Amino acid sequence: MTCLVCKQGETKPGHATVTLQRGGCTVIVKNVPADICGNCGEYYLSEEITRNLLSRADAAARSGAEVEILGYAA
Repeated sequence: MTCLVCKQGETKPGHATVTLQRGGCTVIVKNVPADICGNCGEYYLSEEITRNLLSRADAAARSGAEVEILGYAA
C-alpha cells in the first residue's frame, strides 16, 4: 500500500520497534511484525498485533513497571 504519512513510499513486510505508554509506564516491544514504508519508515500494524501489544502494555502498567522492554511473541 502507499504510505498514508509521506504519500510517496510503498510499504513492505518487516519488523518494527513499538513504544507504548500507559500512565507512568513505558513499554518497548522489539521485533514486531509490521508493514513498513520504504521511504519514511512509518509502520502499520494489523488489528491482531495491535490488540496483543495493547494487552501487554496494560499488563505491564498493572504490574507497576516503569519501563518494560519485551521481544514480540505471538
